[in-house]
Amino acid sequence: MKKFLQEFKAFAIKGNVIDLSVAVIIGSAFSAIVTSLVNDLIMPLIGAIFTVPDFSLLSFNVNGTPIMIGSLIQTVVNFLIIAISIFSVVKVISKFQKPKEEKTEALPTPSNEERLLTEIRDILKQSKDETGRPVE
Repeated sequence: MKKFLQEFKAFAIKGNVIDLSVAVIIGSAFSAIVTSLVNDLIMPLIGAIFTVPDFSLLSFNVNGTPIMIGSLIQTVVNFLIIAISIFSVVKVISKFQKPKEEKTEALPTPSNEERLLTEIRDILKQSKDETGRPVE
């Protein structure tokens, strides 16, 4: 049990877990802002354009069961606004980040034997005719 607690502590203290928890908190606050924006500004404007005062009441019945299409429309609008907002924020943040420099690894230096074998291969390639037979 002690080992389990130590492993959990090591996991919980990692930077990624803390970053994730901060992102969840900010995301929930952002969601509340977007929901208010949609409910209080965008949906009334759309309702005024389509002469439907409240989309949440927009529904139709199938065998006596109400299908709340207005709630779906409102949820889709919420999703689109959140997706566009997150895309915009990520795009702005990526402009401010420094581009990562790609590390070019130096190729290992070939040994003397490898260099000699390479030279022999090149000489043999040059001494062949068009048919691939060695030239005498």
